[in-house]
Amino acid sequence: MSKERFDIHQHLTDRIVAAIEAGAGQWQMPWHRGSGGRAPVNISSGNAYRGVNVLALWVEAQVNGYGSHLWGTFRQWADKGASVRKGQKASYVVFYKEIEVEPGEGNEDERKSRLFARATPVFNADQVEGLERAPVVAVTELPDVDGFIASTKAAIVHGGHRAYYVPKLDEIHMPPRELFTGSATSSATEAYYSTLLHELTHWTGPAHRCARDLSGRFGTEAYAMEELLAELGAAFLCAELGIAVEPRADHAQYLAHWLKVLKADKRAIFTAASKAGEAVAFLRK
Repeated sequence: MSKERFDIHQHLTDRIVAAIEAGAGQWQMPWHRGSGGRAPVNISSGNAYRGVNVLALWVEAQVNGYGSHLWGTFRQWADKGASVRKGQKASYVVFYKEIEVEPGEGNEDERKSRLFARATPVFNADQVEGLERAPVVAVTELPDVDGFIASTKAAIVHGGHRAYYVPKLDEIHMPPRELFTGSATSSATEAYYSTLLHELTHWTGPAHRCARDLSGRFGTEAYAMEELLAELGAAFLCAELGIAVEPRADHAQYLAHWLKVLKADKRAIFTAASKAGEAVAFLRK
C-alpha cells in the first residue's frame, strides 16, 4: 500500500485548531502566548517568514516551548555549523510554486498555471546544537509606530470606551490612550497600539483599498472570519513593529465561530492569513 500523501493544509489547520482549543478558556490565541509576537526568521536568508507560516511557527513554538524565533531546514542549520539534535521532530512551513499546465482540447492557445503547495520541514534553534547565538535584545522603545500609523492617512477619532471601524464614515474610533492599561505581557502603550492596528486592518477592507469580501467564501461566518483576519493582521504588524500583542476580550465570542470554520474548511486559515498579508502590505505602502 502506498504511503498517504502529506496534506500540509490539513496538518497546519489541525495544529492551529489544537492550539486555539488549548487556550480557549483564557480566550487567547496562539500568537498571544509563548514566543508569539516576534516574527519568525529563517536562519539562512535572514528574512522573516510571511503569511500562514508566521502563524504556523508561532503555534509550534508555543506548543513545544521554543523560545527562539530562528528556524531553518536540516541543511540550512548544517551550513551554519550547527546540527539538529537526534530525535527532534520537524515543524512544517508551506511554499507555493506556480506550475504551467498544458492546455486541453478546444483551448490549445491558452496555457494555464496552478499553484501547488509544497511542505518544507524546519527546526527551531532550540532543537539544534553547535550554534553561537546572539543575545536577545528587549525592545524598550517604539520609535516607528506613530510614523507608520500616520503614513496610512486613516481618519482616527479618539473618544468613548470602544474601539471600532465605521465603514460609512470611513473612520476608526479609539478610546483615549490614557484609558488603556498594561498587563503581564504588554504595556499600556502596546495595548493601545495593538488595538489600533487591529482596527487599521479592518480599515483596509473597502473596495477602494483591498476590496475584501469574505461572504462568498464563508457565508454567515464572514464577519467572524473578518475578525480573525484583523487579529492576524494586527499580530503580523505587531511582530514587525516590536509590539507585544494584547488580547482583546471581545474576541472570546468569536472562538467558537473560528473553530467551526477551521474544522470544516482546511484552507480557511490560509485564506485568512493571505488576506491579512494583503492588508498589511497595503498599510505598508
